[in-house]
Amino acid sequence: MKLTYSTQKDEKADYLFIQGDLIGDEVGPKLVEVVSDAIQDGAKTFVIDLSEVRYISSSGIGLLITMLTKMRNAGGEVYLTAPSEHVKKLLIITKLNNIFTVYDSVDDFKSKN
Repeated sequence: MKLTYSTQKDEKADYLFIQGDLIGDEVGPKLVEVVSDAIQDGAKTFVIDLSEVRYISSSGIGLLITMLTKMRNAGGEVYLTAPSEHVKKLLIITKLNNIFTVYDSVDDFKSKN
C-alpha cells in the first residue's frame, strides 16, 4: 500500500499522520524533510501518528530513528501514537519502545501533555 501523509500543528505539537506501509521508499526523504521544516519553524514536540500504518520495514525503522535524531539534536522530542498490534510488536522486538514514548492515540498525547 502506497504511503501518504498529512501534517497538522497546534499549540502542543506538530503532527505527522502516516497512512500506508512505512518502507522508506521515495516518500521517506519527504518525511524527514517535514521534521526538518518543523525544526526550522521552532518546533520542539513532534508527534507521528501510526494508526493507519500496517507495516514498517527496516528502512521505515531507520526513518523513524532519523526523525528522532534530528529532533533530539535540536532539543526536541518525537512521540509515536496509535501503533497497530503488528507495529507495537515490531517496536518491542527492535527495542524502539525504550527509545520512543508511545501513546495510545493523539488525544491521549494531548491529554497528557
